[in-house]
Amino acid sequence: MTTPTLKPFQQKLGKPYQDLEFLLRALEEAMIENGESEMASIIPLIHERQPLQPHQVDNKVIQLYSIVFQLINLVETNAAVQQRRQEEDESFSGVNGLFAQRLESLKKSGMSQADILSHLGDIDAEPVLTAHPTEAKRSTVLEHHRELYLLMVQRENGMFSQQEQENIRHNIKLSLYRIWKTGEIFLEKPGLRSEFRNIMHYLTSIFPEVLPVIDRRFVQAWEAVGLDREALLEQGELPGLSFGNWVGGDRDGHPLVTGEITQEVLSQLRLYAFIVLRRKLTALVRRLSFALEIEDLDRAFRHRIKEICEEIGAERADEALARNPNEAFRQFVTLMLAKLPLNMMRDHATEFNEFPGCYRIADELLDDLKLLRQSLINYGARSIAYNDVLDVMRHVQTFGFHLAHLDIRQNSSFHDNAISQLMEAAGLEETDFVEWSEKKRLAFFKQELKLNRPFTHKNAELGPNAKAVMEAYQVLEQHVSSYGTRGLGGLIVSMTRSLADLLAVYLLARESGLTRGEEEGISLNLPVVPLFETIEDLEAAPEILDKWLSHPVTQRSLAHIKQERNLRQLTQQVMIGYSDSNKDGGILASNWYLHKAQAALQQVGAKHGVRITFFHGKGGSISRGAGPTHYFVEALPHSTVDGNIRITEQGETIDQKYANKVNAAYNLELLMASTMSKTLLSRHSEQKPHPLADLVEPLAKSSYKHYRALLETPDFISFYRQATPIDAIERSKIGSRPSRRTGTASLDDLRAIPWVFSWNQARFNMTGWYGVGSALEELKKNNAKGFEALTEATKSDPFIRYVFTNIDTAIASTDEKVMAAYAELVEDEKVRKRFMKLFVTELERTKGILGEMFERPLEERRTHHYYSTMLRNDLLLNLHQQQVSLLREWRHAGHQPSEPADGLLVDLLTTINAIAGALRNTG
Repeated sequence: MTTPTLKPFQQKLGKPYQDLEFLLRALEEAMIENGESEMASIIPLIHERQPLQPHQVDNKVIQLYSIVFQLINLVETNAAVQQRRQEEDESFSGVNGLFAQRLESLKKSGMSQADILSHLGDIDAEPVLTAHPTEAKRSTVLEHHRELYLLMVQRENGMFSQQEQENIRHNIKLSLYRIWKTGEIFLEKPGLRSEFRNIMHYLTSIFPEVLPVIDRRFVQAWEAVGLDREALLEQGELPGLSFGNWVGGDRDGHPLVTGEITQEVLSQLRLYAFIVLRRKLTALVRRLSFALEIEDLDRAFRHRIKEICEEIGAERADEALARNPNEAFRQFVTLMLAKLPLNMMRDHATEFNEFPGCYRIADELLDDLKLLRQSLINYGARSIAYNDVLDVMRHVQTFGFHLAHLDIRQNSSFHDNAISQLMEAAGLEETDFVEWSEKKRLAFFKQELKLNRPFTHKNAELGPNAKAVMEAYQVLEQHVSSYGTRGLGGLIVSMTRSLADLLAVYLLARESGLTRGEEEGISLNLPVVPLFETIEDLEAAPEILDKWLSHPVTQRSLAHIKQERNLRQLTQQVMIGYSDSNKDGGILASNWYLHKAQAALQQVGAKHGVRITFFHGKGGSISRGAGPTHYFVEALPHSTVDGNIRITEQGETIDQKYANKVNAAYNLELLMASTMSKTLLSRHSEQKPHPLADLVEPLAKSSYKHYRALLETPDFISFYRQATPIDAIERSKIGSRPSRRTGTASLDDLRAIPWVFSWNQARFNMTGWYGVGSALEELKKNNAKGFEALTEATKSDPFIRYVFTNIDTAIASTDEKVMAAYAELVEDEKVRKRFMKLFVTELERTKGILGEMFERPLEERRTHHYYSTMLRNDLLLNLHQQQVSLLREWRHAGHQPSEPADGLLVDLLTTINAIAGALRNTG
């Protein structure tokens, strides 16, 4: 058994590579112990490796490589955690983007403690978990990886004896072998319930556990930068955090998301909110073991105990009070537990049990916790009040009785068809709403939205679109009637292209009883949220929003929401799409038009006295808005983060960011700290347009022109479908959602996720750079001073730096040799040569000019990324060769369902999974 000589990238990676070698040796031993010596002998990086030849490699070899990539990811994550700890040991404010660094910078900008305190209550950062088909690993595999990570963390603990370390190594070997023997890919599409169970893991087992950690870090950071801890705790407000969820609510192009599924998801979110809350309150009971009588405490406390006893009835009250005699605080919390609408069954099963006097809204419980905190302060137990009780209060403020806000998303064209079908069911003379002009639609809505009467009744026979919308909205109406709106997010309209697209939601909501009638007309207490996605839509967005906020129904509804949710001002949520704008116009145009649209939309909101909350529809790849969270938020336009921000977390990014609690705490802190900092800096500085707007605007247009020229070149679709594994990805089972919105075989109908996924698999990564080089060359040629100014801005301007660093990253992950291998799959030689010339020329052009702008080679400016990519590329080449060979054979078989073709597809999907794991993203 020989160990290969370390290559330069292995030496540069240092400790992560040492940890990787430890894991690979452990895997080797586990395989040998289980009779798989031959497979153990070909584990890469620890054995000299022969090139894998097409048709000589079975599925297990591909899976072996996939596991190696997962282990690389694991050791790099662990190394990043250790690096952050080391930096914080040297200086608590030394890690960029976290609370201490952000508070330090706020102080340096001239803000006082009072300034910062006065805004903390406004901050609310909200990650929204989605199940878009971008997680290529099964949930079972994810669980095994979580176990392995925790074992690696244990291995770092220097307190363990040699025997204990041996036992940890033994358990690591068992964990690795479990991963090896567990199939990695989805052979059947995961159902919505499976996707929801994965989301619930984070909402019940990860986020509630890391929230107290984040809060402690904020208090520590506050003290570390010289601010007064007591002033912070007395105010009782910390930066806010909440969560959203799309699983069971996002029905855009997803026919499986029915009203029944939405009802089930809402019920499960509420049930498990109480289950987790019960856990928190039970722990609080254990901690409040102070010996004192109820009569020894203040009048308000005694009065509330009496009230609760009356509310829940004598039997429940007597049982609760009898559990902890002579321990008044414990008795009070036990009464709170008795007010939860839960039945504890045998074997710890739990079910809803709503009864007269139980808690129905979270504010009721929060009021009781506030009273408990004050009573503890009065008693003299300030540290308990500011820690143990505050932890539970923060939990209730964050998760409420709903865990996460459920958004409902549907496409505007689906709504149009639903309205036409409602008209047909009502027997109206004109039912071709889909064909109406905007002018005619607005005239129709002007009359209809004055009235709160529906078109049909609950037993009416409806067309499929109308039936689907009504079923969903009726579920919402039942939920709102029972529990209010706090567990619901927005009614999001995909592909919003006009005012009528938004007003349509009011009509549909009226039909299901969600609206309420007022003298002036109807109103709705759920937010209606436009989603602007394409470049064209982003340009039209400010005008649409202006009309929307001017409409009387919108104004009544926003006032209704403000009152019901106790908001400080009128608030309108606006969602912007990073995926479709990139697919539509390329990386540079997408980023600029998103930036410009946000600035303009914020100004429209200011004109109407409405705060705009932006909901960023980002994905896991550079092309779909990914990038370091703190740099992303910092790059947003002035005043567009005004306390609140929502950001989608999709597919594999959920696992990467939140699978282990230390990493979860770090990523959530980044988002919260960045939201706080951006909000306060905007509120304490003058709002100005971007200083290089006149330069970036023509640059974006030029980039757009070159990108669109590629897409509109004859035979582009033919090249794309043959030179990438898009056809195999469309057959994959990595998500419950179809890869196309309507099933039409066109580029417009193809979702942005498989579009990016397929280009990334073939290592073109063109969605992250194409058109940029040509645009920059034109700028340099026609405006040398402008190019110089742009180059200088990459060092200091947050937006310019963020955009071009991301483009740089996309270029670094692009591989010309691999591109050429996939291009060989294109049957028409002329088509192949024509497009490869376009791609290679633009790639070299972009590499060259970025090198000029950044002034240093990639290995110096992005050292870790560069050498990590080298490590992966050394192994990836074989997998790409396998995938190309399998694609050729599978396509030759005609994609027809047959035993050989099905086997080829499984092998293909295994390569897709392995390459996605190596690149750390899909789409």
